[in-house]
Amino acid sequence: MREKGKIYFASDFHLGLSAGSVPAEREKRIVSWLNEIKSDAEEIYLLGDIFDFWWEYRLVVPRGFTRFLGAISSITDSGIPVHFFTGNHDMWVTDYLSGECGMTIHKGPLTASFDGKKFHIAHGEGLGSGNTGYRILLSIFRNTFLRRLYSSLHPSIGVGIGHRWSLSSRLGKGIKLDFLGEEEEDLIRYSKSILEKEGTDYFIYGHRHLAMSYKLPEGPEIIFLGDWVQNSSYAVWDGNSFVLRIIDQSEM
Repeated sequence: MREKGKIYFASDFHLGLSAGSVPAEREKRIVSWLNEIKSDAEEIYLLGDIFDFWWEYRLVVPRGFTRFLGAISSITDSGIPVHFFTGNHDMWVTDYLSGECGMTIHKGPLTASFDGKKFHIAHGEGLGSGNTGYRILLSIFRNTFLRRLYSSLHPSIGVGIGHRWSLSSRLGKGIKLDFLGEEEEDLIRYSKSILEKEGTDYFIYGHRHLAMSYKLPEGPEIIFLGDWVQNSSYAVWDGNSFVLRIIDQSEM
């Protein structure tokens, strides 16, 4: 057991998504979980797609998420670091979440060490993918000039388009995302490429909406964090072991 506290990981809340569980109830479950872990958390890592769509204008941010943002602000105000990794649904974060809510923003993978163990932490979108079309799409989404053009739209139009785009995704359509096997999973392929360069004990990913762990033949363990749309799952490091948990929603 760690003397200071536990390290918590979660991803893919998709706050605002109308598919799956009721959005307001999902937000309440997440806030309840955050309030519960606050008592023994040393750090919290949120690994992307926390919002189903997030676009910041210079003076305007999306409506809603008040309870969640308030819970996060309370946690960071108490001195507990909260790390926010951008995902493919909320990659357009700028400075609101860091400036107003105190979160540390990460726009790419992070390597961290806890208790002598090395962790590779990322949302996961695009990593290990050989899909050229998808890579081109990501580059378009991240293009500075195109982002400025999009920001010229009135917020009601821009955010409305964003929500419609989000609902067209596989998750928005309710398509189940199955484990594809070691040879077909992009993130397993990516993890193995990292191992060729540096030793790593744990790989922690969001994005796949699978709540599962996978032991590589080389020894390290991959943790897929699941989501809070179909599951209510998270992982915790206590200094000795890494545990993936799925919450019984009837208990919340």
